[in-house]
Amino acid sequence: MSLYLTIELLTLSVPLALSFDKKVAYFRLWKYLFPAIVISAAFFIAVDIWFTRLGVWGFNPEYHSGIIIAHLPLEEYLFFLIIPFSSIFIHYVFLAYFPGKKIGRKSTAVLTCLLISLLLLLSLANKDRIYTSFYSAYMAILLAIAYFINSSLLSSFYLSYLIILVPFFVVNGILTGSFIEGEVVWYNSSGILGLRLLTVPVEDTVYGFSMILTSLLLMNLFGNKKIRG
Repeated sequence: MSLYLTIELLTLSVPLALSFDKKVAYFRLWKYLFPAIVISAAFFIAVDIWFTRLGVWGFNPEYHSGIIIAHLPLEEYLFFLIIPFSSIFIHYVFLAYFPGKKIGRKSTAVLTCLLISLLLLLSLANKDRIYTSFYSAYMAILLAIAYFINSSLLSSFYLSYLIILVPFFVVNGILTGSFIEGEVVWYNSSGILGLRLLTVPVEDTVYGFSMILTSLLLMNLFGNKKIRG
């Protein structure tokens, strides 16, 4: 079994095993979650293929199965299903065990406006760095949409994402070269700022936030009032 697949299965194992916990009852949300993840994955995979063809990033054959579909290893497709599933599980654990914990409405508005402004500036100032520019702009647009259609979700997700970042840095750290020799996923320095947290490009935090929030927004739209907020 490849290292990439091993990491993914370990990431999936705990959320899957605890999905039937009575307090969280994550399995009850799957009928909204799975369609949301699949739709979100379709977008992110399309961009992933584009970026891979451009040489923005690539994959070390030593660490994946060798099964390549449209320039991406099989494990990369699974990434867009497993990571949102596991991350959204953490979000709902946070909601279940810390009910009512969210940022206030005014603070949410201020933080969202600041982030949108910063992300747009970052995108415009780095038009030659495609990964930085593209996903900074995408997250800015996504935040604006999220604020106007479900600001309550943002108020809680800002906090739960801080918790999600803990396993995020473990998983992404290994994928980008922490604790192993070489990298599972390599990045072209011309496409990123070059700022790294451990071995993780800082852009990955924007990427992760955007990927999870996209699925969450779709999930809440599908679930309507049953799971809003």
